[in-house]
Amino acid sequence: MSGSTVSSGASADAPVTFDTLPPRWEPTAVIPRRPLGVAILAVLIALFAVVIVLAGMIYLLSAYVGTFVPASLDLFPSIDILGAVILVLLGAALLGIATSLWRQETWALWTTIVLVFLTTAYLFFTGSITILFLVFVVLFVYLISVRRYFY
Repeated sequence: MSGSTVSSGASADAPVTFDTLPPRWEPTAVIPRRPLGVAILAVLIALFAVVIVLAGMIYLLSAYVGTFVPASLDLFPSIDILGAVILVLLGAALLGIATSLWRQETWALWTTIVLVFLTTAYLFFTGSITILFLVFVVLFVYLISVRRYFY
């Protein structure tokens, strides 16, 4: 061994010396790149969630405050107060899913895949085979194919 000294004497405590040590190993955080389609989907879900939350809040404001909010801003005029609360909660849940998709969390991916599958199944069984159906099928296949980017 060049650069090292090993004494082969009777003593088991013989020192071993080296000229250089190997570089210290440090773990690196491997964060996969976010696919462009996932980023676009996360932004679209977030925008949809904000619209749903605002629609529910505007209805609740118009129900409790009255003339403070114009009726022309009411996106869902046929819902009641319970429906508006459900809209706000649904929008908040979708905003959480969009944020987690942006952060590439696995649970958000599988939740989105299940929601896309259920929507596709609904469109199929109601006979709504349109461009929207094809978009959801492509989205479903795309989400399955990019699952390796999530951790």
